[in-house]
Amino acid sequence: MTGETIGSIATALVVGGGIGGMASAISLAERGVAVELIDLDPDWRVYGAGITITGPTLRAYRRLGMLEAIKAEGAITSKTRLFRYDGTHLHDLEEPVIEEGLPATGGIMRPILHRIMQARVRELGIPVRLGLTVTALDQPAGGAVEARFSDGTAGRFDLVVGADSVYSGVRELAFPHMAAAVPTGQGCWRISIRKPPGLEMGEFYLGHANPCGITACGPDAVYMWMLTPHVERESHMDEEELFVTLKALLADFGGNAGWIRDNMTRQDWINYRPLAAALQPKPWFAGRVVLLGDAVHATTPHLASGAGMAVESGIVLAEELARAATVDEALLAYQERRFDRCRDVIETSVAVGRLQLEHGDPRVHAQMLEGALSRLNQAF
Repeated sequence: MTGETIGSIATALVVGGGIGGMASAISLAERGVAVELIDLDPDWRVYGAGITITGPTLRAYRRLGMLEAIKAEGAITSKTRLFRYDGTHLHDLEEPVIEEGLPATGGIMRPILHRIMQARVRELGIPVRLGLTVTALDQPAGGAVEARFSDGTAGRFDLVVGADSVYSGVRELAFPHMAAAVPTGQGCWRISIRKPPGLEMGEFYLGHANPCGITACGPDAVYMWMLTPHVERESHMDEEELFVTLKALLADFGGNAGWIRDNMTRQDWINYRPLAAALQPKPWFAGRVVLLGDAVHATTPHLASGAGMAVESGIVLAEELARAATVDEALLAYQERRFDRCRDVIETSVAVGRLQLEHGDPRVHAQMLEGALSRLNQAF
């Protein structure tokens, strides 16, 4: 428990059971709010890839009391190494420890991270309804939001939090001044595979048209990502095409990226998706409906900060509701605390992607990464 309580609201609905939704639900429930969480997926699943957890993201999870569980079930390292795509070592990223006792960086398999967060949701007794979304949000005089659900039921809440992905239905219902995220021209490949024998920390491979990186996610588990120019297709790739295409894309790579190419099998989980990003314009709230995470600040994986930004936003929202005298004041303060920080992450990530598409100097790439990570180390 934080010791803070929220007097301006008693009930809240969180739409979306991903990282941002769970972070906000946990942060509100710890401050005494009766929270209900809904998610469209009846099985509450998540993709099988890993996730890089930077120092700032670890700091946010420490605020939620989950750092030790992440350390126990993930992988913690002291730095990230940058290589030329052929395996030549270029530079080690400076990733200083930003708080005493806080690791510099790390990684974890995304399903494990979700399981850790889901366990905390259950510990707090937060009701979770699955296979459900909102179909209407009305705010009659009196302040509370009347939500109608896809199963025909309804509810009344002091606050509704839209954390329902880059394709947010809440955004479509309540924020007509916003638009869908914009494609960046890149796509992201991911493969989950056993750990290469020589891998000791996170690695980036630069200077190629298709940069890639490897993140340790456990004692013998890593995931590798690769960014490529995105080409629209009429159909999705099947598992065989994903395997053959990724293996071919890795043809020029040395080091541990080359090891993954030579040792990957058809049993390893492989995924591809096009990238899109958007910093939605203000306001981020309409009455007592507010957005966070990919619904309002969707970014690309270049700074490994999408999850971190979502967790921070969930924490900040609860902090401002506990601090402010009114809901309006709290939501405005939340928006102002988050806007410029999220903008920096999105603009830098998109700029790094543009540099990659233009085959830019890997040294400039490294400088952009270090500058952004240094700014992210500042308090949120």
